[in-house]
Amino acid sequence: MLSLGRNPGEYLVINGNIVIQVVSVEGDLRLAIDAPKDISIVRGEIYEKGHPIPQCLKKLRERHLRW
Repeated sequence: MLSLGRNPGEYLVINGNIVIQVVSVEGDLRLAIDAPKDISIVRGEIYEKGHPIPQCLKKLRERHLRW
């Protein structure tokens, strides 16, 4: 898993067709995501209601967030 720091206005490009841009970091982090319609984008708390937590996220939480 890649972990990056980004500032408002900066963005990431994934696979040439998905763009994630940091909109704001005041209060809550706000992201803008542009992706093809066939790519499902779901907030983590919604995803976890019907699926197990991804293994890579479990490792991230253990390493960085100490949840």
